[in-house]
Amino acid sequence: MAALRIANGVRMGTAMALLLPLLVIALGPVAVYAQAPAAAPAAATPSKLGTVKAVEGNVVTLLTDSTKETVTVTVEDGAKVLQLPVGSTDLKAATPGQLSDIAVGDRMLATGKAGDAPGSFTGLRVVLIKSSAIAEMQAAQQADWKKNGLGGIVTAVDPASGAITITSGAKKIAIDTTAKTDFKRFARDSEKYEDALSGTLAQIHLGDQLQARGTKSEDGSSVQAVEVLSGAFLDLSGQISSVDPAAGTVSLKDLATKKVVTVAVTANSDIRTMPAQMASMFAARQSGGAAAAAAPGGNAGRRGGGGAADLAQMIPRMPTVTLSALHKGDEVMVVASQPAPGSSTVTAITLLSGVDSILTANPNGGMSLSMSLGGGGGGGDQ
Repeated sequence: MAALRIANGVRMGTAMALLLPLLVIALGPVAVYAQAPAAAPAAATPSKLGTVKAVEGNVVTLLTDSTKETVTVTVEDGAKVLQLPVGSTDLKAATPGQLSDIAVGDRMLATGKAGDAPGSFTGLRVVLIKSSAIAEMQAAQQADWKKNGLGGIVTAVDPASGAITITSGAKKIAIDTTAKTDFKRFARDSEKYEDALSGTLAQIHLGDQLQARGTKSEDGSSVQAVEVLSGAFLDLSGQISSVDPAAGTVSLKDLATKKVVTVAVTANSDIRTMPAQMASMFAARQSGGAAAAAAPGGNAGRRGGGGAADLAQMIPRMPTVTLSALHKGDEVMVVASQPAPGSSTVTAITLLSGVDSILTANPNGGMSLSMSLGGGGGGGDQ
């Protein structure tokens, strides 16, 4: 549930655009500039960047990154099509392609001019990164996170030295950062690795959830971090007291804080239900974990522990439901965004129902769903 933007230039040639951040990785949000003689800077070349949603002949439907609008790109006859390898920083590494290479799911940058109709664009040059190449890159990243990643809750930050301390269950882990460490911050309404934004050490606060990747000590008690991903999310769990489908909200009394919370459920919220047998299995595991926590070195608790990791990784395979399927009295676990300034309503990122057994075994709150290291992480210690 959790989960990149890299800023490097990509030379396109005289009077053509320089692609910035994610063209290196996956043609992510990019700024386009024009090179020009020093005496007279040229205007920026119009461009559209995003993900291919449909292809019909020479007409490509593109969902843009910057404005999230759907644009119809007509690729002109004779337009140059280039395929850029993932990780390349220069179009000299690109290989010639053709219109038939463009497929749904590809990342595409079209430079050209605005079309005659609203929402239309004429592409004179197309740069592609194939979805298959992106998938391979993401698989390699995920494997590296599983091998060299770890995560926990921030308990100390030293801005002067760049040292961060996190806890994972009963274990303390030292995160050593340097000027070369790549800091990223989860988007306020997303725990997806691919939605993370460029961040800084100064953004990390006590209580934040943090994931780090780098060279780990043999005992896993420290890591020399090359990448740090942090964010602030709320873990809520309790019984639904009301559902308002018209307003798109549910209210529940959080078991941990004993406060009534209004949770907004949007089109982007992931609502799923846990099969009863699976809930019973996790409840039994949590009951066993409570005994382990009482022993020296125990690793149970509301936040952290392998059970939370396993649960979060299984959520994407659970059945999806709609808001109308939720009712007063249902037991739920929620990962929510921090409320916006001046608001008491939080927005659900993930809402999981069917967790009665888990909450019965954990009367002070369910397992933390938001500590999965999927996407960006996916492994290491939790």
